[in-house]
Amino acid sequence: MGVIATVKELLGGPERTTSRSKGAYWCDECDERILDLDTDAEPPVCPSCGEEMRFERSPDSGGCAC
Repeated sequence: MGVIATVKELLGGPERTTSRSKGAYWCDECDERILDLDTDAEPPVCPSCGEEMRFERSPDSGGCAC
């Protein structure tokens, strides 16, 4: 067994995804945040209050909180 294979086996951890987030959905009422990669709905509804969430903050923008 090679050194790299041994290190990979020891570290174990979950596989990394190759998808990159484009931002997050925000609920203005509850300040809830859902990463765009964590939902299939467009736009999703807030799990706390049921209001429609808005998409905001691209990682390429200066104010990203992703």
